[in-house]
Amino acid sequence: MTIQRMDNVLIVVDDLDAVIAFFVELGMEWEGTMPVEGGWADRVIGLDGARQDVAMLRTPDGHSRLELTRFHTPKALASEPAHAPVNTLGLRRIMFAVDDLQDTLARLRTHGAELLGEVGQFEDSYLLCYVRGPEGLIVGLAEQLGGQAG
Repeated sequence: MTIQRMDNVLIVVDDLDAVIAFFVELGMEWEGTMPVEGGWADRVIGLDGARQDVAMLRTPDGHSRLELTRFHTPKALASEPAHAPVNTLGLRRIMFAVDDLQDTLARLRTHGAELLGEVGQFEDSYLLCYVRGPEGLIVGLAEQLGGQAG
């Protein structure tokens, strides 16, 4: 038996509206936000008395999704410094293919994104950079060069 696909990645956040706005600016499509709570949810996630707001966003191609969750109860825990460096153990960044890296970077800066290093070119293939977005999230941006399809 093999998996069918990766369905989504969960990111737990405090400022749900700011993080939604950041990813919408990046080009993701907001599917909606809803409260999630109750016995079935507690049993699935293994937390008693969980009350959360869940927002779903999808990439324009419809193949990838982000689940953003703000916990009201129990309060979310910080497991590392808010601005952990990219070499910290665990899930560290999400990479997105973009059609115009400089334009995307400029738009994300209006939502507080900061370039971690610099925009670099990998061989003749890609322009790449990492930005730190709201709540310390690291997002990679990659623009394929030479008009090649992704």
